[in-house]
Amino acid sequence: TPQKMTVQDVPGAFPTVDVPDHAHYTIGVVILIVGITGTLGNFLVIYAFCRSRSLQTPANIFIINLAVSDFLMSVTQSPVFFTNSLHKRWIFGEKG
Repeated sequence: TPQKMTVQDVPGAFPTVDVPDHAHYTIGVVILIVGITGTLGNFLVIYAFCRSRSLQTPANIFIINLAVSDFLMSVTQSPVFFTNSLHKRWIFGEKG
């Protein structure tokens, strides 16, 4: 039967670079700030669109579409990146 190859079987497949600890923490804090700002800002845009009848025009649908996708990116990607930055490595395993 064929054997399954993993990343560990291929030396040098993903080379690593030594990065100082403070760089990981700095990037993590910046990503956290961007994530919080993106989440709150896009939520306010979506809320204003839903509450104000005058904003509900066909042209504004494109802006809301962008706000919804950006909101979802901020909610799903920022916590993952922030957590990995604090741990200084990928912590969600091979499946993650």
